[in-house]
Amino acid sequence: MAIVLGDNQYGKAETRLVRVDRSGEEHRIIDLNVTTTLAGDLARTHLTGDNTDVLPTDSQKNTVFAFAHDGVGEIEAFAVRLARHFVTTVPAVHRARVHIERYTWQRMSVGDEPAPHSFVRGSGTRTATVTCDGEHTTVVSGITDLVVLNSTGSEFWGYHKDRYTTLPETKDRILATAVDARWRHTGAGTADWAESHAEVVRHLLDAFATTHSLSLQQTLYAMGERVLRHRPEVAEIRLSLPNRHHFLVDLTPFDLDNPGEVFHAADRPYGLIEGTVLREDAPPAGLAWW
Repeated sequence: MAIVLGDNQYGKAETRLVRVDRSGEEHRIIDLNVTTTLAGDLARTHLTGDNTDVLPTDSQKNTVFAFAHDGVGEIEAFAVRLARHFVTTVPAVHRARVHIERYTWQRMSVGDEPAPHSFVRGSGTRTATVTCDGEHTTVVSGITDLVVLNSTGSEFWGYHKDRYTTLPETKDRILATAVDARWRHTGAGTADWAESHAEVVRHLLDAFATTHSLSLQQTLYAMGERVLRHRPEVAEIRLSLPNRHHFLVDLTPFDLDNPGEVFHAADRPYGLIEGTVLREDAPPAGLAWW
């Protein structure tokens, strides 16, 4: 029986990097979580323990810090710099993937005046994942944990029922979710990353707010479709939408009515709706990204 080494990769997970820009009177905070992953001709270290081809994960961490010395900029561009560096400088490495999470910090205000060096954590985490093999570079932007809620304008009825179905149909419900969206760009350097990200998020939120929803699946498609109709630099978008259920509380045991005002917010179990919306003529990714 032949036994061989299969696909493998290694890297440095979750390097926490905070860069403070002190160049002006008002400071700027860049707060990142960076994961680097390398793959290539690495059989020797697995089969014999020969580490000749291995760039230590500690070196990967140090590279992240060193590259941040000259500025981070937009996280997509920073990830491209790092991924291309590893592929072009480490002979055994044929593919590098860099995943970055950027945490949101908003400047505080004291009265009507902005606080120059005080911040409060904002909602939603911006993400970027870049994969490079020396020939192709795939850039994926995203946002996670963007919590949204419609207090009405959502229905759920007409679904398949079997002997285990107890859920009542409804023509009016709360629809809430924590958006996890990732979108692949048509090129590695064709977008104004900051403007593109802000506009994609705006269209996601606009679609969520304006879609009268008969299902969370319908809302997912509407969100993806709106992004693709308005942002030509996006080839496809993938969304994961957990359904954060809100159940109307029965107050009749207490001789109280409840006209759609008091709900129990259940954290689990929850429905999980996922899907991809893409252009029919979208260029292929070149590299796996899901």
